Amino acid sequence: MNVNIVLRNIFREVFDDDELVISDSTSKDNVMEWDSVAHVKLVLAVEDVLNIRFSLDEVTFISSVEDFKASINKYI
Repeated sequence: MNVNIVLRNIFREVFDDDELVISDSTSKDNVMEWDSVAHVKLVLAVEDVLNIRFSLDEVTFISSVEDFKASINKYI
């Protein structure tokens, strides 16, 4: 499984943009649409697709694609 592709697909679905390109530096700071609602949708989608559950601390820590990958790597 390629985590980059999984995350790209999730981000594209959540932000409704089939052309969205993400990188490790993609974050709340540079994606205007990444608000609290989008954050919850991203977290829930990642958990659902990868069949994992983040801790509350992890959910509050995540603010970029790089953070998502670091948290995901703890589970896979």
